[in-house]
Amino acid sequence: MTIPFTRFNGLYINGQWVPPANGAQEEVINPATEAVIGLAPVGGVTEADAAMAAARQAFDSGPWPRLPQAERTAFMRHMHTALAERADRMKTLMVAEGGFTLALAHMMNYARPMELFALALERSLLPSTQTLPVGTAMNPFNPSGPALIGSGVVVREPVGVVTAITAYNAPFLINLSKIVPALLAGNTMVLKPSPYTPFSALLFGEIASEIGLPPGVLNIVTGGPEVAQALTSDARVDMVTFTGSEAVGVAILGQAAPTIKKVLLELGGKSALIVRADADVQKAAMEGVFQVATHCGQGCALATRHLVHNSIRPAYVEMMKAIAGHIVVGGPADPATQLGPLIRGAARDRVERMVQQGRDEGAKLVLGGSVPAHLGKGFFYNVTVFDDVHNSMRIAQDEVFGSVASVIGFDTDEEAVQIANDSRYGLYGGIHSRDPAKAYEMALQLRTGGVVINGGLYRQNDAPFGGYKRSGLGREYGAGWQHEYTHEKAIVFPIGL
Repeated sequence: MTIPFTRFNGLYINGQWVPPANGAQEEVINPATEAVIGLAPVGGVTEADAAMAAARQAFDSGPWPRLPQAERTAFMRHMHTALAERADRMKTLMVAEGGFTLALAHMMNYARPMELFALALERSLLPSTQTLPVGTAMNPFNPSGPALIGSGVVVREPVGVVTAITAYNAPFLINLSKIVPALLAGNTMVLKPSPYTPFSALLFGEIASEIGLPPGVLNIVTGGPEVAQALTSDARVDMVTFTGSEAVGVAILGQAAPTIKKVLLELGGKSALIVRADADVQKAAMEGVFQVATHCGQGCALATRHLVHNSIRPAYVEMMKAIAGHIVVGGPADPATQLGPLIRGAARDRVERMVQQGRDEGAKLVLGGSVPAHLGKGFFYNVTVFDDVHNSMRIAQDEVFGSVASVIGFDTDEEAVQIANDSRYGLYGGIHSRDPAKAYEMALQLRTGGVVINGGLYRQNDAPFGGYKRSGLGREYGAGWQHEYTHEKAIVFPIGL
């Protein structure tokens, strides 16, 4: 079977498909079958340089940042339509390239991103200019004469050339989350995807050509660390946005610092799910299993530290075991599958090392910790649960990025909050309780970018997303999404003569 969007003649630079100068290609494999789904062009510093030059020219001299907002929005509305027309084919790509189950491909990696895109289109047309209050002041050049009266406005302008470096765990969502607000705001962009999921990015080049996006506005280059370093350190770039690991985020900050770039980072997490003594144990355990099983745990905001009141901890663990025992593990193209593969063998190796570390530290393995016996191919790993975990253990502090839960006991609400905040991360969290007011009070004490109470709504498109501490800088989605890609400029003036 030929997978859609896996045949591109080159990289998308300045409105053209440009073959890599060295002709390099790389096999992209299906993480469930290990079969090659296509050969992706691999760029280098030469292609990165050309893409940055094109984006710089398009911003400094091209029409895009100077178009009225309504015209930019119209272009992007065409992009939304073009994506919608490709929906079924894109979902097929998501399953084969990223290992998404069919359900996740539809909801998390297509339907929700498209909803966020549509909301951003609406918000882009709202007035962004702020009028300052009218004020009076003494005229310093004529102190005894009439006072001055004046006002001003605050306008938002695009930052300039934006480079975006994106991760493999939700490629369509993450690529879209950079492209949409940056281009709506009037910026130009160079997008570099993960080498594991290049096709999910390159398809945007096809769409840019189809809708007539001006040359240089959107450029897409692939490649390794040398490409990323060029895109984050070059003086022609005004802003870097990155979604990925904490370690790479630290490196990007260092590379961007000499040229004082604006940086937006969405990094790792070690989110805590607090289960109070009064919680519905079954509902909480279902949430706990959902958190670690979703996309095989490959999500930065997923709750992998489960802080459970000691009075109900044994029941919670037993309920998790019972629920996880019914999860169907297998090929993500099968509609019955609920747990698909990790992205590559290296990712599974890391999970296995972390599981062994948990055993060595004295945590009690109560479920999983193994590769599914019935699957001979693919990078699968069973849902794994540790009990008797202490928050100082590595499995409680380090991001595993796999389907591994660490259950930690507590006796008081204050202790639960203290444990939850005892982390270098602060991306997300959750609380289960039959006392929603108390849960809300606790949520205010958690040092995280978001908190979900009793499972939340699972669909809150107005909520901003981002972290505290080493989970990142800035926010995506929500009312200020586009504003992250703008500068504020104050213009003040006298009224009258």
